[in-house]
Amino acid sequence: MTLFLDVNALSTLVKTQGCESFMQGLLGYMEQDFSRWPEFDKSARTAAHSDVGVIELMPIADHINYGFKFVNGHPSNPTHGLSTVMAFGALADVATGYPRLVCEMTISTALRTAVTSVMAAKALANSNPSSMGLIGCGAQSEFQAVAFHKILGIKELRIFDIDSAAMDKLANHLLAYPELTVIAASSAKECVKGADIVTTVTADKAYATILTPDMVEPGMHINGVGGDCPGKTELHIDVLRAGKIFVEHEPQTRVEGDIQQLPAEHKVNALWEVIAGKAQGRDSQDQITIFDSVGFALEDLAVLRYVYDLATELKMGETIELVPQMANPKDLFGLMKTIG
Repeated sequence: MTLFLDVNALSTLVKTQGCESFMQGLLGYMEQDFSRWPEFDKSARTAAHSDVGVIELMPIADHINYGFKFVNGHPSNPTHGLSTVMAFGALADVATGYPRLVCEMTISTALRTAVTSVMAAKALANSNPSSMGLIGCGAQSEFQAVAFHKILGIKELRIFDIDSAAMDKLANHLLAYPELTVIAASSAKECVKGADIVTTVTADKAYATILTPDMVEPGMHINGVGGDCPGKTELHIDVLRAGKIFVEHEPQTRVEGDIQQLPAEHKVNALWEVIAGKAQGRDSQDQITIFDSVGFALEDLAVLRYVYDLATELKMGETIELVPQMANPKDLFGLMKTIG
């Protein structure tokens, strides 16, 4: 039987564990997987693009686990009452191909994206950061804010969005964290002024310049989260030129990330090598570091593994007969005749 967690079950699992504890546990799984990066069979995701969005499949495997995620990105979806990003995924045994888990991954993706941002900032930002500017207050913003506050110790968060209702939504949710000072900025420039870390997480599928060179200060660490498909960017090309850039899977990021603006010969650095202790992150306190985050399947595998282990331990979710259980594995037709 295959373990199944829908939206309600996953939400209950996170609540039972506690959001902070869940994120901390996921960070451990993610750092473990990034540290053994060469062990994985990796490929860029397969994408079906349209004028209004993208639908993607994201597979990855090592010698034990195979995982994949189905995910969309449609910025106009909220006008139709749908989420911009929706996803589900599966975890299977490499030895047999048997599916062990089918799981919602809309909430899971938001959690793993926030944890990935924190993992990168932990490796690349200056020590003991206390302030962050967050541009973009959509569905991902609370997850980013909570992760940076609870795991990395951010105490002051300045927020900005062109949608004031989205800013109000984020600020209201963050009232639950009284130790975090939340300041609504009147512009993107005001939002990032003096910040140790800047996170951009906007949704529009456009060549945008959310962050321009005049907004960047020495020593900043930049998480570019929203530029994640061809034709979609957030960082001005001169911001990229000014910083030391780190990526997940370079072949994918060259096509989908902010570095799609740069020539192929422009050097970028592998985040996994820093996580594994094989390379240095920032070279000086004043250096600008940039994590050009597009989301990679290894992060999804980490969250699938973690959710499966946690749900099994806590005895949560339900089991479903996703694939046939047969007394005679060669008699599929006979099984069909006996059902119903």
